Amino acid sequence: MNEQRATSPARRLDGDPVRVLVVDDEPDVTEVLAGVMTGEGWQVRTAADGASALAAARDFHPDAVVLDWMLPDMDGLRVLRALRRAEPTLCVLFLTARDAVEDRIAGITAGGDDYVTKPYSLEEVLARLRGLLRRAGMTAGADTDGLTVGDLTMNEEAREVRRGGTPVDLSRTEFELLRFLMRNPRRVLSKEQILDRVWAYDFGGRAHVVELYISYLRKKIDAGRTPMIHTVRGVGYVLKPGPR
Repeated sequence: MNEQRATSPARRLDGDPVRVLVVDDEPDVTEVLAGVMTGEGWQVRTAADGASALAAARDFHPDAVVLDWMLPDMDGLRVLRALRRAEPTLCVLFLTARDAVEDRIAGITAGGDDYVTKPYSLEEVLARLRGLLRRAGMTAGADTDGLTVGDLTMNEEAREVRRGGTPVDLSRTEFELLRFLMRNPRRVLSKEQILDRVWAYDFGGRAHVVELYISYLRKKIDAGRTPMIHTVRGVGYVLKPGPR
């Protein structure tokens, strides 16, 4: 095979699927996140406010919680403290538009494990959750954080990319775009799918942004080499290894 995932889907140590509780009062957010996590093979519950989140946590016993800071009945810090009292080892990822340094400090001090600001990349949210679960010793089956397609490799944890052993320097957005392509080798991805997964649910841009970043990637990944990123006219883009 020319391409492979070096990671297996994260599962609990008992072999059952990872359980994640997504707490946000915006239905579009919870729907998109739940769909992506379900695609990872995880079990997902959603809640739209703090009281519902605490009730769901008591019933669902999640391994991780994606928690919005601003909720209609109480703020995320209050929810976090209540969750921590019930389950001290729970992994909590804050997801919020508040990006001031003092807010980050407050979230981490209150017991949050990590912090992602809106607008966000869905791939980044998944990577952060995998990292939290792995470091907490809650999951098994993933020995490395690598993706390989042909002679193109990516270390997700270290955020390193190499083509034919040569390091490739990518911006954050270029990295997320390439990661999405590498997670779907030989699969044609539409511009709409790429916008949704790389630029997140609330991105207000146009498809030309995808075209622009694909051109950036081509200059860095394909320049002087057998092309791996291909355009399927009228449909989208596909990443596949060249002939050996």
